[in-house]
Amino acid sequence: MPNNEEYTIHPIAHIHSDFPEKFGIPRQAGLVRELSARIVFVPDYRVAEALRGIEQYSHLWLIWQFSREADRAWRPTVRPPRLGGNVRMGVFATRSPCRPNALGLSSVRLEAVEWDAPDGPALRVLGADLLDGTPIYDIKPYLPYVDSHPEAEGGFSAATADRQLEVEFPPELRERVPEDKRAALLGVLAQDPRPGYQHDPGRVYGMTFAGRTVRFFVDDGSLPMRLTVVAVE
Repeated sequence: MPNNEEYTIHPIAHIHSDFPEKFGIPRQAGLVRELSARIVFVPDYRVAEALRGIEQYSHLWLIWQFSREADRAWRPTVRPPRLGGNVRMGVFATRSPCRPNALGLSSVRLEAVEWDAPDGPALRVLGADLLDGTPIYDIKPYLPYVDSHPEAEGGFSAATADRQLEVEFPPELRERVPEDKRAALLGVLAQDPRPGYQHDPGRVYGMTFAGRTVRFFVDDGSLPMRLTVVAVE
């Protein structure tokens, strides 16, 4: 019998998002529903027939690669940022990118199918947590009757699932962001884009989003905690 334990996979598409860097990307898909991204297929799979019927689904599963982590050695334990970076957990109990196979899984909302785009057919999706240019290895429909489990336990990640910051974004700075990107940026900032182990009072952080560099600081002593935007460049 042939040995099928090793299998070579190739990207079928790449995603184009507003995140050229890892910093600021939401820690999970769907946390910022306003985030828009576009999936463009590589020429071999740019075939309309392969998408026939996909518009009947509201959500999709994306299987993708942590492309900047692909060459790193895997680790049996990792330090989840949401636990402060000081507690070790088994890699298979986390969604860390430092895995034996650097594969990610995200559920996104299908906004539209661009059947007649010059580089189409392409998919517009919402809520993606992927770096710009991330390779996509497969796309599958999300099936709510089997994929949704309201009774599921969330493990240690549930403790911080609802944590959000109050965002102070002066109007004169907000106007420097394209209008169709403002709601998504506010959502990203409210999720606290800082690494979970960094809480430096007064430190000004910078993140790149939609072609703008946004600088901010977080007042950890306020209740609720407040993030203040100080510059948009």
